Amino acid sequence: MIQFKIKRFNEFSLHELYSVLQLRSEAFVVEQNCIYQDIDGKDEKALHLLGVYEDKIVAYARLFEPGYYFEEAAIGRVVISNNYRDRKWGHHLMDAAITGIATHYNTNTITISAQLYLKKFYETHGFIQVGEGYLEDDIPHIRMKRQ
Repeated sequence: MIQFKIKRFNEFSLHELYSVLQLRSEAFVVEQNCIYQDIDGKDEKALHLLGVYEDKIVAYARLFEPGYYFEEAAIGRVVISNNYRDRKWGHHLMDAAITGIATHYNTNTITISAQLYLKKFYETHGFIQVGEGYLEDDIPHIRMKRQ
């Protein structure tokens, strides 16, 4: 089964950092054919949720304190390695991210910038759409909030 752990940026080993950046690039740049600046200067302020299976990072999300990314706490860069998506670990990742926000930031109010095609997925975790859709890096997104 997948195991989750949360680390601060300065707690990463070089191997972990490389694996996380590789996973994010694989999904958000190559898979989605989207050229954008993934290394955005926010990693040092985030908590990093790592999903590890058989000593390999296969899932990841960034967690932000209230007021840094949005007014509320935030979850971003949610990703499962393409080779493991059939296992439904995205739900485990979101549950761990929501728990991580509650534990580390003492809040249950979370805002995300979600890709539109994942709206129903995030709704199963208590998020509701707030406002109109928008393009982010030419990909349809919506803001969603969980109370």
